[in-house]
Amino acid sequence: MNLSRMMRHFSTSQFSLRKIFTDEALSAIEQSIQRAESNHDGEICFAVEASLSTSALLSNQTARERALEVFSLLRVWDTECNNGVLIYLLLADRDVEIVADRGLNEKITSAQWESICQRMESAFVQQQFEAGVIEGIHCISTHLNEHFPCDGFVKKNELPNKPIILGRTPRIIK
Repeated sequence: MNLSRMMRHFSTSQFSLRKIFTDEALSAIEQSIQRAESNHDGEICFAVEASLSTSALLSNQTARERALEVFSLLRVWDTECNNGVLIYLLLADRDVEIVADRGLNEKITSAQWESICQRMESAFVQQQFEAGVIEGIHCISTHLNEHFPCDGFVKKNELPNKPIILGRTPRIIK
């Protein structure tokens, strides 16, 4: 158990999250996802969580483990072409995790995913959260454009473009 991590999580509230991700920022992120998805057949979902629950902290849950839970909870894996991608941000840790479904993950190396995460985290260090998320969406879209190009038909939007704000309780705050 890491005491400084626990303090960061206890001091990072939903209020802190909403101060960083204003309605305008969330709208810009949503529009970025919508524009990106118009160029390929992939699906991108962005979810942000202020902090982990006390039980998750006591069990030393990592951001990666939580991202995998959220990937399942939000059913990002449930796209027709198995090409859903979750961008998960755990704000208290300033940690970004990208979880991609098997249709895309087998085409992209872990080093490529990590590079995108590092670019986003670098922007977050400079307090540029909106820009960092949009940069991540752009980078992921580059891979989706390459591996799942748009076939010219209007596709069904299988995952919400609107950013998802996760609360401390099991429910999702939208």
